[in-house]
Amino acid sequence: MDKKTKNEAYPYSSGGWGSLKAVTSILAQEKVTLKGSAVLLHQNKPDGFMCVSCSWAKPADPHTFEFCESGAKATAWDITARRVTHDFFRIHTVSELLAWHDHDLEEAGRLTEPLRYDATSDRYVPVSWQEAFDDIGRELKAMDPEQVVFYTSGRASLETSYMLQLFARMYGTNNLPDSSNMCHESSSVGLKEAIGVGVGTITLDDFEKTDLMFFFGQNVGTNSPRMLHPLQDARKRGVPIITFNPLREPGLISFSNPQSPVQMLTPQETQISTQYHQLRTGGDTAALVGLCKAVIAADDAAVARSAARVLDEAFVREHTQGFEEFARYVRQAQWADIEQVSGLTRADIERAADEYMKSSAVMIHYGMGLTQHRMGVQNVRMVCNFLMLRGNVGKPGAGPSPIRGHSNVQGQRTVGITEKPELAPLDQLAQQFSFEPPRKKGMNIVEAFEAIVKGKVTAVLNLGGNLVRSVPDRNLTEPAWSRVRLTVSVATKLNRSHLVHGAVAYILPCLSRIEIDRQAGGEQSVSMEDSTGCMHGSRGVVEPASPDARSEPFIVAGIAKATLAARSTVDWDAWRDDYRSVRAAIAETYPEIFRDFEARMWTPGGFPRPLPARERKWQTPSGKAEFMVPTSLGEDPDMEEREPGALRLMTLRSDGQFNTTIYSLDDRFRGIKGGRMVILMNRADMASRSLEEDDQVTLQTIADDGVDRRVEGLRIVPYDIPQGCIAGYYPECNPLLPLWHCAKESKVPAAKSIPVRIVARHA
Repeated sequence: MDKKTKNEAYPYSSGGWGSLKAVTSILAQEKVTLKGSAVLLHQNKPDGFMCVSCSWAKPADPHTFEFCESGAKATAWDITARRVTHDFFRIHTVSELLAWHDHDLEEAGRLTEPLRYDATSDRYVPVSWQEAFDDIGRELKAMDPEQVVFYTSGRASLETSYMLQLFARMYGTNNLPDSSNMCHESSSVGLKEAIGVGVGTITLDDFEKTDLMFFFGQNVGTNSPRMLHPLQDARKRGVPIITFNPLREPGLISFSNPQSPVQMLTPQETQISTQYHQLRTGGDTAALVGLCKAVIAADDAAVARSAARVLDEAFVREHTQGFEEFARYVRQAQWADIEQVSGLTRADIERAADEYMKSSAVMIHYGMGLTQHRMGVQNVRMVCNFLMLRGNVGKPGAGPSPIRGHSNVQGQRTVGITEKPELAPLDQLAQQFSFEPPRKKGMNIVEAFEAIVKGKVTAVLNLGGNLVRSVPDRNLTEPAWSRVRLTVSVATKLNRSHLVHGAVAYILPCLSRIEIDRQAGGEQSVSMEDSTGCMHGSRGVVEPASPDARSEPFIVAGIAKATLAARSTVDWDAWRDDYRSVRAAIAETYPEIFRDFEARMWTPGGFPRPLPARERKWQTPSGKAEFMVPTSLGEDPDMEEREPGALRLMTLRSDGQFNTTIYSLDDRFRGIKGGRMVILMNRADMASRSLEEDDQVTLQTIADDGVDRRVEGLRIVPYDIPQGCIAGYYPECNPLLPLWHCAKESKVPAAKSIPVRIVARHA
């Protein structure tokens, strides 16, 4: 960031003319104004392509423009007119490109041909597809499978994900981490323990039946803006929405619908949150305990006076276990402690609880503000505890709603992308494909990079994403990544993971989901699962960026065939040529979910996966939904401030960003223009440290492991954030996050509460 960076408050609602301007701008930036406008009409339609951005649900009866600002940016980014050809690498060495900004690397354009790193020239050079497959296969054959990692980003289709997990297991490993490890694995663990399924239970239909919604730690305006449409409809029906979030985010305050002439041509807008509580970073468990305490106290009072119960006593008695232990803990919890940890007053928490007690169908939406903590799984369990008090699981209009990020991150797990062997149908795979799958637990993301740092990983196959940039502890992990023997990256665009490479390194350019996929069996389609557990078909609508790009299934099949050879019972060529054969195999492996897969994949709105918890069938050890007693009110109990003046840093994404992809250096909603090296800070914290707006500082992590973690050149921006808490952008602040600072049980990096100090102030 330089001195040209500006800070200007954004005075408008989300959506509206600001979103239309942003969409127009990105289409012009990528030189696809006319092409992009036509393509967007097919986005999230039953006969078109599913958005390559977030995984929010796709309606059966879509709007004419069934895309949001973020989705339009992702589409424009993929169909850009810019290209990275072999001439690009003749001009630029890898050492030179390492100095480029992440935005500029991807903005260079679409990759057009398979590439291999040449150490002599320090450049990537063209290579044929077959030569790449054969060389990668030779390398993998010579390695111990337990030292090889198969990583999957959330954009890979169900077909690709199924093929990759089968390839990895036939090869001999369960090292199948994916992007869920970095965000919602806390949900997968916590929900599974509480209600027997590792995903949320609501559908789009539930929005029409709910009478109250909560938001915890989810910025819908930036992360899943299409969700604002059902929220707006709910508000028009008078449904209250109560938000708990450290920052005041425009998308959770008000919304102007770009498809509404009235709201576009008048000052009219829809208020989203009816209550907005800016809790302290890491205060969600405390706030939820306070909400439960208010509800249980009201029920105790009702029992004492023989009045109608506040709790759903029949649900608690018939469908749950552990309530009395939980209620005892809640009754004993002290309001002074709840207020101190949450940063909220008792009156505010009780005001939210009063709305809850008046409502009969309640859903709770939450994001990484809950999951990316040391006690992230506990946070998810507390969401379930709160819902179960009044029977708000397994009935219309109610339930937990984790808002997933990447477009098929949930679906990958459904078809076997998991490092946990107990979650994969290994016996079925063994019978179906006549091999013995490995039974040893594989490595998740944190474990994989711990092994990489120790030199115990020899190869990483990186299917999409920018893995090096997304993980914590960058100053430790990037140098270690370059010591890996083999790195293979399947990607549409150049990114940092390709430049911090192994001794043998390949970049394999793949088709985008938006592009027409022609194989020997004709034009192909793929499928994915949205965050409400519905499966959708998707077919590309534009010509490929390059005739030398290949589909993800083609690439996985090619590497698998070269590596496994006669060991495999799969006809990889047949799977490559016609994805219907892959879907037939998926349906055979998972008949309960994917019966009649081919016939149902084009169902408008998708077809739902069976979720027993929706029917109040609990696949837990006890056969009931499980209450949990928290172990602490704080979400990061072993990382509490250890010195006066310590600050809690949370990392976040900007309006001009999706995961590690940075579309622009601006963050419209937060008023940041021209740079990302900023720290958002409460004015009282600034005053106590004699800091002024635009002062430049260095942050250092407070930890006792002997590693000096710091980020320099961060400029101070005054912001409406609770005192003692600060916020900075991801991935720029990743060097401050230790690998070991992750969620207990799920190992999700605890990026929402990092204890830091200011160690230097610069002119």
